[in-house]
Amino acid sequence: MTVSFQDCSPRSANPLDMVEHVVTSRAWPCERIGEDELSLVVGGSWADLHLSFTWCGELESLQLACAFDMKVPPARKKEVHSLLALVNERMWIGHFDLWSEDHVMLYRHGLPLQGGATANAEQCEAIIQFAIESCERFYPAFQYVLWGGKSPEEAMAAALMDCVGEA
Repeated sequence: MTVSFQDCSPRSANPLDMVEHVVTSRAWPCERIGEDELSLVVGGSWADLHLSFTWCGELESLQLACAFDMKVPPARKKEVHSLLALVNERMWIGHFDLWSEDHVMLYRHGLPLQGGATANAEQCEAIIQFAIESCERFYPAFQYVLWGGKSPEEAMAAALMDCVGEA
């Protein structure tokens, strides 16, 4: 089977323009780093979340990476990889990675826009919300494994526990 790529006609707008519109409508400061990258920092409940959007015209894909300041010490790398597998089994959209160069945890998601498709505001809102919610939900599990000495299974059980009522 042969796979061929069509040479698409030029887009009328860069998908990052829509992302920038959505981000600025939330009054979040962002920085456009060249034509194909946009970055911003969002304050989360546990840590600041560093969101980076990259447009890859060759693949016609909008990539979102959301990192939080959490370096993985070499001694805990095996446990973190086990936890990543457990976390990613639960993910419907996007996934978590350990960036091997910097030993940083991050959430990633790609939005394919092949054939000249355009990203709309609802899609941009959704991928931002998925990233934030996923990082917020699983941040404690990563902390439990890295600094609490818990097993990946214990950390997942704690992360998936839903609190009921008020304290």
